[in-house]
Amino acid sequence: MRIGVLADRAGVSAKTIRFYEEAGLLPQPPRTSARYRDYPEEAASRLSFIRDAQSAGLTLAEIRGVLAIRDSGQAPCRHVTGLIDEHLARIEQRLAELEQARRALHGLRRRAQATDPADCVSEDVCSILAGPSTRTAAGDPQPEGADHSTSGGRTAAHNG
Repeated sequence: MRIGVLADRAGVSAKTIRFYEEAGLLPQPPRTSARYRDYPEEAASRLSFIRDAQSAGLTLAEIRGVLAIRDSGQAPCRHVTGLIDEHLARIEQRLAELEQARRALHGLRRRAQATDPADCVSEDVCSILAGPSTRTAAGDPQPEGADHSTSGGRTAAHNG
C-alpha cells in the first residue's frame, strides 16, 4: 500500500509516516520498481499503536523500545508495565508539586486580599510576594507591616 493510502487509514500525515521511519518506529518498507514505498497491511496497526502509546504519555524513545521487544518476538508486557509505573510515579509527584503550589497561591491570595497598598514599603518590590517576617496562628504568611487584626482576613479598604 502506498504512503497516501496508509496515511488515510492510520489517520496521520505522510510526513508523520516518513518521520516515524527515520526515527526507527516504523520499518523502512520495500519499494516498488518505480521507487514508491509499498507498506504491508500491518503498518496501519503499528501506526495506531504508536498513536495510542503517545496518547498514554510514552515518549518516542520508549515506544521504540516497546516495538523493539515485540519485533524480537517477545511480549513487551513487563516492560510496558514498568513504563506505566514510572509515568504514574512522575505524574503523582507532579500532582503533589502542583497541590503544594496551589496551597501557596491560596496563601498569597489571602495575603493579597489583606494587604493595603498604602502599607507597601519602597524596599519591597511587592509585599505580597516578599517573604513574610511573621506568620499567623494558622500558618498563613502575612507581609511585614500588614494589619494582623483585620476581620475576615480583609482590610477596610478591601471590604467593598
